[in-house]
Amino acid sequence: MGDINKTLHKWHASFSKGTDFDSWGQLVEAIDEYQILARQLQKEAQSSANSSDFTEDQKKTIGKIATCLELRSAALQSNQSEEAFKLEDLKQLETILSNILTFNKEFPFDVQPVPLRRILAPGEEENLEVEVEEEEGGAGMGSPDAFPARVPDINGIDLTPVQDTPMALRKEDMYVHFNVEIEIQKHVEKLTKGAAIFFEFKHYKPKKRFTSTKCFAFMEQDEIKSGQMVIELYKKPTDFKRKKLQLLTKKPLYLHLHQTLHKE
Repeated sequence: MGDINKTLHKWHASFSKGTDFDSWGQLVEAIDEYQILARQLQKEAQSSANSSDFTEDQKKTIGKIATCLELRSAALQSNQSEEAFKLEDLKQLETILSNILTFNKEFPFDVQPVPLRRILAPGEEENLEVEVEEEEGGAGMGSPDAFPARVPDINGIDLTPVQDTPMALRKEDMYVHFNVEIEIQKHVEKLTKGAAIFFEFKHYKPKKRFTSTKCFAFMEQDEIKSGQMVIELYKKPTDFKRKKLQLLTKKPLYLHLHQTLHKE
C-alpha cells in the first residue's frame, strides 16, 4: 500500500503542476506536464492484472483521466475555444485522481480510455521516429488531403463503401483539424467478427504527384462507444489484420474522435 500511495502522490503533484502552469498562462510547460502524466496514467491503465495494484474499474477511470489530459493538451494548442476541454473541467478530476482507491461514482465526462494495443516488445517503441519526407517548398507531410474511414473485415475486404473526408480545415502546431462527421453505413451489431473501423491519413506529395497514406488508426468493435476518444496512430502500410502494429512516433500524437451511437 505504501508504493501505491507514493504513486498517487506523484500523480497528484504532476497534475497540480500542470494545472498551475495552465492557470498562469505557461502553456508550453502545461502541455508538457499534461502529456507526461497522461502517458504515465495510460501505462498504468493498460497494465496487466498481476502487475497492477489497481482494480479494473480503477484502471478504467485512470485511463479516462489520461484522455482528459490529452484533450486539454489539444485544446491549448488550438485557436478554437468552442467546445474545447477547459481548465475548470480538468480541475474537477483532481479529487478523483487523488481518491481513485475509493472513487465509485459516474465519471463526469463522456470520454473513453486510449484502447489497449499489443504493439511492440518493451523498449522497441523508443527507436521509432516520424518519417520526414522532403516536399516542394520544404520538409513536412505535404498537403493534408483527407482522413477517409473504412470498415474492412479481418482480411481487408470492405464491408461498406469507403467514406472520404474533405481536405483538412486547418493545421495548427502538431494538430491537423478536419471537423467532419462520418456516419458508418452499417449497424455495429451487424459487423462481422474481426471487423474494425479504420481511418487512413492521406496526404498529397507534390513532388511525386500522388496521394500517399501517411499513417492509420482504428477502433475494434468493443471500442465503439459514445463519447470522446483518442486513438493511437500507426505506421503504414495499413495493417487490417492488426498483427504487426508499429506506432508512428514515440511522441504523444493521436487521432481525436467524438463518437455517437444512434438507436433506431
